[in-house]
Amino acid sequence: MKTFLLSIAIATIFLSACNSNSNQTTKIQAQIKDTSAVTKTADQTPPSATAAIITAYLQLKNALTMDNDQAAATAGNTLKQAVEKVMPSSLTPVQAKVFNDIADDVKEHGEHIASNAGNIKHQREHFEMLSQEIYDLAKASGKSDQKLYYDHCPMYNNKKGGNWISETKTIKNPYLGKEMVTCGSIKEELN
Repeated sequence: MKTFLLSIAIATIFLSACNSNSNQTTKIQAQIKDTSAVTKTADQTPPSATAAIITAYLQLKNALTMDNDQAAATAGNTLKQAVEKVMPSSLTPVQAKVFNDIADDVKEHGEHIASNAGNIKHQREHFEMLSQEIYDLAKASGKSDQKLYYDHCPMYNNKKGGNWISETKTIKNPYLGKEMVTCGSIKEELN
């Protein structure tokens, strides 16, 4: 009888150990899957927190290219809202510094452009100042899915010139619009 009880006790301990080991194995397998999922997510480049700002800027640029002051005003408002949605804590330290340096100016330019439908000359003046801010932001943002170009028009502002960011290699001048849409050259490829 003692041998029988001892055998049951040993079998119970053995089965408990095996069951516990099985649970640990299952937990380890689950952790491996979770780690694998996190690694896959970390390997995928998340969309830039500043992408909405650059997208709104490009909409503004395209509206000015077509001499469309109403669409430019709408894009100016969209730009202002995009800046307000960025959380600097979601950016790298370098990006956060650049963003904090330009955010108020970008919002102000967006507001001026939005409130000046009917005065495309004034919109273009703000666009010129805005373009340098966006250039700095695009440079700090680094690699993105979208190739950008830093373009230059030598004729704008009494031949003082003006720069802008574009999403295409084809020159479409936002400063001179339909009057001289192809005036300009690419100064730099970004990303």
